[in-house]
Amino acid sequence: MEGFGVNFAFWTLSAVTLGAAGGVVVSRNLLHAVLFLILAFIGVAGFFVLLSAEFIAMAQVIIYVGAISVLVLFAVLLTPRAGRDNGETAMALPALLLAIAVATVFIFVVNDTNWTTVAKSPELATAELGTALLSTWVLPFELASVLLTAALVGAIMLVRSREEEAEDALA
Repeated sequence: MEGFGVNFAFWTLSAVTLGAAGGVVVSRNLLHAVLFLILAFIGVAGFFVLLSAEFIAMAQVIIYVGAISVLVLFAVLLTPRAGRDNGETAMALPALLLAIAVATVFIFVVNDTNWTTVAKSPELATAELGTALLSTWVLPFELASVLLTAALVGAIMLVRSREEEAEDALA
């Protein structure tokens, strides 16, 4: 895919996704950080659409924007108001140094990689991908769903008040 429209979409998605990722990092309100995270996930799905991987883009939207973000929103909204703000941390300087180190590695990898292109796009039918997901990769998907369900139940149990626990004990 070439042309002005594709290039414009790429750079627009890049700006939106990087801006949203930056918003996740610098936001002091966890609810705003989750909303920025949803926007970053949608931006990544847009990149998949640009790469003509519509199935993966839809999976990105359904799994990350739909499921993971809702789980994180539940966790944030079920925490007490006092624990929702992102306070200052002593890990800011080590995190900044680690980010600079990772960016440096990325720059070297991008510059040293031979970015050859192929004339023909790889063929993978959606039916083949669906068969692989429901046969070869079914166990990891099921484990992830159980883990996410357990995390949601754990978040609810952590924020329950003593009165609610006493009511359940009597029933």
